[in-house]
Amino acid sequence: MYGIVVNEKHEVLVSHERRGGYEFTKFPGGGVELGEGILDALHREFNEELDAVIETATFFYVNEYFQASIFKSSDQVISFYYRVTLDTTTIKTGISNLPLGTTEVGDYERVSWVPISLDLQALMTFPIDKFVVTKML
Repeated sequence: MYGIVVNEKHEVLVSHERRGGYEFTKFPGGGVELGEGILDALHREFNEELDAVIETATFFYVNEYFQASIFKSSDQVISFYYRVTLDTTTIKTGISNLPLGTTEVGDYERVSWVPISLDLQALMTFPIDKFVVTKML
């Protein structure tokens, strides 16, 4: 599950990450842990990745088609997207943090604000994120 955060300049928050030798750009968020609900996971991910507290989360999109994982082609990806509001003044952009749970040298995650445009679609790595951008335009 992923959060779409838009600021007053009509920019969206994106996460640039390197994990396990893969570099990618995506919306902030991640996987659901065993025993966790989707919204619980969204709140946890925003706290872990951004040190941010979600004020509101409104359902936006879920992919209803087959999408293989880029990391493991035998896995299917189902992604839930929520429009999220939070106190954007607390977001620290441009700072590279070590992703939680990683031990690999060179891994990082950092966020930035990007204008909502077709250029954003080209910036995104994952097919579902690219599609979500078209729904935002």
